Amino acid sequence: MNDDEIVPVSHVAEGETLLEITGLRIEATAYPPGEPPQEIVIVDGVSLSLKKGKVLGLIGESGAGKSTIGLSSMAYGRGGVRLTAGDIVLNGQEIRAAGPGVLRRLRGKVVTYVAQSAAASFNPSRKLMDQVIETTVAARGVSRSQAEARAVTLFRKLGLPDPERIGKRYPHQVSGGQLQRVMTAMALCPEPELVIFDEPTTALDVTTQIDVLAAIKEAIADTGVAALYITHDLAVVAQVSDEIMVLRHGKMVEHGTTDQIINAPRENYTRDLVSVRSIDHEEKAPVGETVLKVEGITARYSGLKRDILSDVSVALHPGQTLAVVGESGSGKSTLARVITGLLPPSAGKVTFSGRELSPALNGRSRDDLRELQMIYQMADVAMNPRQTVKTIIGRPLEFYFGMKGKQRDARVAELLEEIELGQGFADRYPAELSGGQKQRVCIARALAAEPKVIICDEVTSALDPLVADGILKLLLKLQREEDVAYLFITHDIATVRAIADSIAVMYQGKVQRYGPKSEVLAPPFDAYTDLLLSSVPEMRLGWLEEVVENRRMESAGH
Repeated sequence: MNDDEIVPVSHVAEGETLLEITGLRIEATAYPPGEPPQEIVIVDGVSLSLKKGKVLGLIGESGAGKSTIGLSSMAYGRGGVRLTAGDIVLNGQEIRAAGPGVLRRLRGKVVTYVAQSAAASFNPSRKLMDQVIETTVAARGVSRSQAEARAVTLFRKLGLPDPERIGKRYPHQVSGGQLQRVMTAMALCPEPELVIFDEPTTALDVTTQIDVLAAIKEAIADTGVAALYITHDLAVVAQVSDEIMVLRHGKMVEHGTTDQIINAPRENYTRDLVSVRSIDHEEKAPVGETVLKVEGITARYSGLKRDILSDVSVALHPGQTLAVVGESGSGKSTLARVITGLLPPSAGKVTFSGRELSPALNGRSRDDLRELQMIYQMADVAMNPRQTVKTIIGRPLEFYFGMKGKQRDARVAELLEEIELGQGFADRYPAELSGGQKQRVCIARALAAEPKVIICDEVTSALDPLVADGILKLLLKLQREEDVAYLFITHDIATVRAIADSIAVMYQGKVQRYGPKSEVLAPPFDAYTDLLLSSVPEMRLGWLEEVVENRRMESAGH
């Protein structure tokens, strides 16, 4: 193939096939500790077809091959991944074996990419407009002023505030939802034929997610661009896709129209995805004295002129789950930092099992530390990658109880059985575990301290729905067996409904609504709780349009 040969943009007419992938096979080399290199198959014989102006949703659990297939439509394999077989025809041209020159002109002109984490994808030292128009100027050969005008039009279309001037800001000067929309504008600015959306709303709160989803859907409709929409959330992909392909272990499980996949799935795995969050948890009434009591907490971070928490009061009883819910910046994780002693409050107190805790961590006793444990959102960074599972779980056993040798190893084995992994995982390293397995190890580490309260900080938000469902069921099982109480921080209302006994809704550092789950989730609602509950995606066609229209009418009425 001549490296200069490339099919011009807009070669494919509306309604004709833009992307055709046939028999795609993608491989990589794994390097297990202490073992010879192993060849693994990431994508195995996947085929798909996407017409111009249409959206295909790729859904499946972590490791299913969704992002790898998406990136293959740019003839790109990250991290040593190799595209070893199959055909990839984009805009009329086979690109799997295309030369570097062809691919340079293809990427950013014919196909663009929207990453999951916009915050990690922008250069923090450059203004937004400079980054948004860079590819457009380079790939399209237009002037800076033309590219800026195009960008401002997209900013306005995507509902960004102050569209004429937001490009003059730096990434840290806009919210996460705004930054995700700026990245969408950057992908649409060169007027590509295909956009790959790789989990573009997963890291967003449900209220922000609505705005971004609506903006993406409108932009796709207005520009006529085709899109691959990658996600593990079937309710989300149902709002933007014309067709859905379900993937598992690198293979296609099912492919059909969105309506068919949602309402009449043929395969068991797809049916499991549709029915996820089927946990039946009966709300428990408070029993006994409170194990954790937060009274009138006000707190701010050093250097800030405003309070992050303002007069926050909640209580937790033994064997119960208090869900603390709210959007990003509402103060949920800051409350956890105050409770654990990492952020001393400026007012208020924290009482644990009847004793007032020292505001600062270094003033707390070993029993204070032992009885109040925490499980973090990102299990990947919560464990030492150079330590085995046995060492990770064994450390609190040594620190709090002085266990060593066979006694410690026996207790580690018991804990591995409790978290439903088994003793065979004791000598594995974190890199040899899946996301759900890593989170189970973190749960075992917390349980090793025999705590009375565990703070769970967004422990399922980074997991696929089926894996998250398993973690929630495990936590409820352990709660029944160990009588441990959970303070569960989340922005996922489905999770709250599944496991909570009581709920505290937080907004801008204050408790907006608080009480038993049956009362908090029952009308009448205050304005913010109503917004929060109405923003949870429903697995039915037309839901997004209904929500957007209802909000438009409410706004017009005011």
